Amino acid sequence: MAEEAGQRLQKALAHLGLASRREAEAWIRAGRLTVNGERATLGSRVRERDQIRLDGRLVRRRPTELKQVFVCHRSPGEALGPASALLARLPKVAGRRFVAVSPMPTVDGGLELVTSDGELAARLQRAVHSLETQFSVRILGELSTEQLAQLSTGRLDRGVSLEIRSCEAAGGEGRNRWYTLSSRGASGKDVRQLFERQGARVSRVLRTRLGSVALERSQARGRCRRLSDPELEGLLAAG
Repeated sequence: MAEEAGQRLQKALAHLGLASRREAEAWIRAGRLTVNGERATLGSRVRERDQIRLDGRLVRRRPTELKQVFVCHRSPGEALGPASALLARLPKVAGRRFVAVSPMPTVDGGLELVTSDGELAARLQRAVHSLETQFSVRILGELSTEQLAQLSTGRLDRGVSLEIRSCEAAGGEGRNRWYTLSSRGASGKDVRQLFERQGARVSRVLRTRLGSVALERSQARGRCRRLSDPELEGLLAAG
C-alpha cells in the first residue's frame, strides 16, 4: 500500500541527491517540475514508474542499491560546499548534490562523510550522536595533569558534558603537542571548546575515526573512497 501511494515529490528528489526538500519545493512552486506530463504541486506523490521532468528534461532515477556514501580526507581550511574541489572529484554517477554528515568546522578537517542521498544523510546524522569518535588535536605547549583531568569531565560552555573515553598525549614537534581524544557523539566544535576551556591554544582539530570507519594511512588529503556496505551498515546500526 505504501509503495502504491508513492513518495512526496520533494522527498523523492532529495532522496536522489538532486536538491534539498526546500529547493525542490521552490522548483514546484515555480512550475519547473512535471509528473507524467502534468504540472506538479506540493502534494504530488511519485512512484517508480512515474516520469518526472525538470524544466522539460527527464529526471533519471537510479535504483536504491546504487546509493553511495564516501569517506573523504578534507584538508583544514578547504570548503565542503557545492563548488568544492574535493566533492568535484567524486564520480558523477553518484549524484549531483552531496550532503556532508556532521561536518567538521572549515578551519579544521580530517574524516568527512558525504552522500547524495538526503534521506540516508539524515539517518547517518542521527547515528553519529551514538558513535565513538576519535580526534587528533594540536595545541601550543602541554596540558598539565590537572588540565587533563578537567578536560576529561567533558564539560562544555553550554552546561552539558560529553562522554570522554580517553585523552592521551601523542607527541609533537617544537612547542606544538598533539593529543588523541575519543568521545561519544562529539563534534569538532565541541572538541576545540574542551581544550580551549583549559586555556589551551588550539591550532588544529582533525577527525580520524567515526565509529568503525577510520581514515586509512593510504588515503591522502583531498582523496575520497566509497564506504563499503558492511561499513555503512555498521554506522546505521548505531542509530
